[in-house]
Amino acid sequence: MGQEAFAPAKINLFLHVGAPGADGYHPLCSLMAFADIGDRVSVREADALSLRVRGPFAAALQGEEADNLVLRAVRALMARGKGPLPPVAFTLDKRLPVAAGLGGGSSDAGAALRLAREALGVALSDAELEALAAELGADGAACLWGRPVLAQGRGERLSPAPGLPLIDAVLINPGAAVSTPEVYRGFDARGAFGDVTPPPMPDAFESVEELAGWLRATTNDLQAPAVALAPQIGDVLETLADERETLLARMSGSGATCYALCGSDIEAETLAERLEAMRPAWWVERCRLGGPWDGAL
Repeated sequence: MGQEAFAPAKINLFLHVGAPGADGYHPLCSLMAFADIGDRVSVREADALSLRVRGPFAAALQGEEADNLVLRAVRALMARGKGPLPPVAFTLDKRLPVAAGLGGGSSDAGAALRLAREALGVALSDAELEALAAELGADGAACLWGRPVLAQGRGERLSPAPGLPLIDAVLINPGAAVSTPEVYRGFDARGAFGDVTPPPMPDAFESVEELAGWLRATTNDLQAPAVALAPQIGDVLETLADERETLLARMSGSGATCYALCGSDIEAETLAERLEAMRPAWWVERCRLGGPWDGAL
């Protein structure tokens, strides 16, 4: 059986969040792209359903393997199968920071769903698999396929993104632990809710410079409450704003990872090397944004 899938990091190029409804959920509108860096998920035959986590960020998930989103996703998939299904074991190579605004858990679950559907022969259509992924969280549906999308509603309503150029970028995480529920509580307390109507967009962006210019009229509505909780995020953003290679600096998701869009791979590499020297405690990775990145490293 032995198969493997790539689980790319998700980046919110913009994230507009509206006032919570009667059910407590916030509507959103977000343009998402995916990076050519991420986690890897593999599956093999086994005596019992299980998950083993390894990699540089495995320690952050220690003790949570039994309730990890990967197994929750696979259990939900198996419940939709007909008849007994063979047990399988998953391995998660955790290369992305945890709870970092990169959709890592959702992307891991999406990779596991794609693998499990094939390995177990569960007859679910792409639409049915996407609906299942959406039940796992706001990023679930988008992270199932890892391709640029405009997400609306609770994140389950997906439409194609405008054409994007290949985007050279740098991802930076200062190592701050940020709780998404706490960020939302801070967001609600401010009462400055965003407009979740999709902004006018061209059919395609011809260059990263054009994209960055357009994005300046958008926001990440969760950035300010996240910075209030973790000032280290503000430190990252202020540092990036002073660097000549940065076309646009913004936080992804509910934090704490930020990104800088750059005009070329050389500029992204130069910026990443300088940041690593300036702030050796930060997690810094240069990457390219777009997607899908099937088999990326």
